[in-house]
Amino acid sequence: MSLCLPYASIYMLALGIKDADIGLLTTVGMLSQVVFGLLGGVITDKMGRRKTTAVFDFLAWCVPCVIWMFAQNFWFFLGAQLVNGMWKVTQNSWDCLLVEDVEKDQITKVYSLVIIASHLSALFAPIASFLVARISLVPAVRILYLNAFIVMTAKIFILYAASHETSTGVVRMRETKGKSIPSLLAGYGGVIRIILRSKGSIFSLVIAALVGAVGMVNTTFWQVIASRKLLVPDAVLPFFPMLRSFIAMFFLFTVIPRVTATPRLQKPLLFGFISYFIGQNILALIPAPAHALAAPGYALLAFSLAFDGFGAGILAMLAESLVALYVDKKERARVMAVQHMIIMLATAPFGWISGLLSSISRTLPFRLTIVLIFLGIITTLRYYRTIEDCHENQVD
Repeated sequence: MSLCLPYASIYMLALGIKDADIGLLTTVGMLSQVVFGLLGGVITDKMGRRKTTAVFDFLAWCVPCVIWMFAQNFWFFLGAQLVNGMWKVTQNSWDCLLVEDVEKDQITKVYSLVIIASHLSALFAPIASFLVARISLVPAVRILYLNAFIVMTAKIFILYAASHETSTGVVRMRETKGKSIPSLLAGYGGVIRIILRSKGSIFSLVIAALVGAVGMVNTTFWQVIASRKLLVPDAVLPFFPMLRSFIAMFFLFTVIPRVTATPRLQKPLLFGFISYFIGQNILALIPAPAHALAAPGYALLAFSLAFDGFGAGILAMLAESLVALYVDKKERARVMAVQHMIIMLATAPFGWISGLLSSISRTLPFRLTIVLIFLGIITTLRYYRTIEDCHENQVD
């Protein structure tokens, strides 16, 4: 899928979809994720982590890839977004499959490896660039979606063959056997109370929602501002995510392990937010060229990606880790399903909002991300100040 992502939004623009409609599609996709995220916990418990991941990976990725490949107008993309929302089910089952048999102090390291693996896929970016340069944007992206269908199908079979059900998964399958999905959903009220009783859970949800909203805006509109405002050629676009991935991997192997080697995550979170804040400001301040982006413009883009790579890399890892850390192991599937649902509900409006902003100015979505990142900094400072105050009161 990483070969398709640099072109996803401008592929829609090339097929006549407007900026505001792209934002609307993003919000619809998020709302679909909310529904399937709510169902994800009970489905994962009933079917098991391993089987759920295989079935819903196919439904959430392979089926939409076929729709995207043959897309002609807004309605094709709308259908694909609704089906693609099922990936929230497999995100839940995959998270459980990944970490349930892992020691708690190793969870952050595991997520680091997953993020590194995802960045490695950017090494194939020149393939997308070559196709676009040779046969133009739309037919090239159709081929890329066909490739994504084939690769995702192979991945499903390999993961299913190489994995096994977790110990917690076996217990939950036995406990939910014979129970209907509605009866299991009725238990979500207690799950929500579990989350609300924990200040750490609430904090992790706020951080994950802010990071998710910023990431969603960047995923959807970064290529739009690069292509339509900064006039970066279509064939060059994939190299920027590749550069960002290289930068993120460099930091993940060097700086980030040292920064996060502490049980107290305040400083790592602040480092991540501040770096992201700087990167987004640089991107928003790059002036639009008259004809083509000159060398100084490309240099500013590179600086922006450097700060984004560090900020996004560390925050993606910490946001996932925070959500997983504040979970009762016995209720992991249902608690994480509710957490993901809350995160999606919180971030969903920003797709539509950023689409409207982009229709006014291609820079405005990134003004929005700057505000969201600033809120992340304030939230982090206030949460850890509260913890310090509570600790001092206990000592007194």
